[in-house]
Amino acid sequence: MSRSRQFIPAIFALLALLFAAVPAVRAQGAERPLKIALIDVQRLVTDSAVGKEALGRLKNLQDAKVAEGKAKQDEIEALRRKLNDGRLSLAADKIADLEKELEDKMISFRRFQDDAEREIGKARENALGEVERRVMPIIEQVGEEFGYALIFNKFQSGLVYADEAIDITPLILQRFDAAKGN
Repeated sequence: MSRSRQFIPAIFALLALLFAAVPAVRAQGAERPLKIALIDVQRLVTDSAVGKEALGRLKNLQDAKVAEGKAKQDEIEALRRKLNDGRLSLAADKIADLEKELEDKMISFRRFQDDAEREIGKARENALGEVERRVMPIIEQVGEEFGYALIFNKFQSGLVYADEAIDITPLILQRFDAAKGN
């Protein structure tokens, strides 16, 4: 699906959401204007203390997996060299044993890579879920306090353009860091 075709359903969903929200807001107060805000969730993750801690834990896990993978690759390369160096001097059964060992190590390495990817992905999901769980009450509080009818995630809402004046990320970030102990 082309990128422009992906935006069409998102735009229709956004419009439907806006049209559904307008009557509800008007019912609350006929003169009350529809207030909309944006937050940059990515910035909340990268700039908040909680997000930085989560990203640090992810980086440590990723670094550990990279080091473990490098050690496994080094073992494979050493075994490959041993096999190539011994092709002329080793007996056929010893060569077959080394080839089998090399194949087993390569299979083990592929499994390790798959498992590491899965583990890092799950850790990323958990870390981002924790950040979201902790920031949502703050977003809801700011929404109620300032009378916002809608608060959109800036880059995942299908939004094509918005004035930076409605971006409340700095306010959310300030309150999120102040409430870090929660």
